Amino acid sequence: MEQGITQIRSPQQPITAPPLRYCLYARKSTESEERQVLSIDSQVKEMLQLAEREGLEITEIKRESHSAKDTGQRPIFNEIVEEIKQGKFNGILTWAPDRISRNAGDLGRIVDLMDQKLLLEIRTFGQRFTNNPNEKFLLMILGSQAKLENDNRGINVKRGLRTRVEMGLWPGVAPLGYLNQKLMDKKCQVIVDPARAPVIKKMFEKVAYEHYSGRKLYNWLRFELNFYTRGNKSLTLSGIYRILDNPFYYGIFEFPKNSGNLYQGKHQPLINQELFEKAKAQLKRDQIVRENHEFSFTKLFTCGYCGSGISAEEKWKALKDGTSAHYIYYG
Repeated sequence: MEQGITQIRSPQQPITAPPLRYCLYARKSTESEERQVLSIDSQVKEMLQLAEREGLEITEIKRESHSAKDTGQRPIFNEIVEEIKQGKFNGILTWAPDRISRNAGDLGRIVDLMDQKLLLEIRTFGQRFTNNPNEKFLLMILGSQAKLENDNRGINVKRGLRTRVEMGLWPGVAPLGYLNQKLMDKKCQVIVDPARAPVIKKMFEKVAYEHYSGRKLYNWLRFELNFYTRGNKSLTLSGIYRILDNPFYYGIFEFPKNSGNLYQGKHQPLINQELFEKAKAQLKRDQIVRENHEFSFTKLFTCGYCGSGISAEEKWKALKDGTSAHYIYYG
């Protein structure tokens, strides 16, 4: 009697998934230290508590203060992508999907890492995303929603600015000679600066009626008036020309800059348009009345080496008592 040989098959060993090693990534949108100052610390605290509850292994904590609006512009995020490729960790722990990306490019890099099985899991405060079609699809929807919010915010800001300028309200920092209203119910309204407005008006008058050049105006402001801007700095020569070319001072302003869109402002003008146009015409190169200085020794002395006439130059120096000294240099 033949006995059958029973063949016993050993059960197939299950494939064990590699252990998850997480990078905790906390991000705030602005690089300013004053704004969202508690945002990153609160994200880290909450996610560390989650990791402790769930028994998650955190390999490294990375913090970043940078907007996620543009692709490839975040150094720490780029570093995380490279370290995932190197196998340093295979999971990301973060507060919400929009902390990882608010643009399609960076979101695509993350999904590619999941497709390559280099990034196995993304954990947020209330969600979990793995290399599962449905979960990846949800991650992409949430990332796209964050981008949509960014785009809509930009559109809404521009619409709000257009509305304000159409109402005659200046939407930025007030030009020199004016001050921004700090009251919330009077936002975008500017008032006359009583300390500097008379000087600004005098600048236009000196150019229009006394034929001052930009350089002479600069010397007058710095050495005779000891004039300072709101930032406690001397007004530069280029700043003087910008003031003399700004129609804001007679009640009109352009927005955006170089757009050609002019609006009638609600602010109080410092000068009238006639004075503005006269000063502007005076500054044109072909109409500037240049002063011809006759220095005392320029025609009397000559160079002993080459026999050429000597030249002279005027200089002003501010003194400690607030006055200025006038010098003439010959050479």
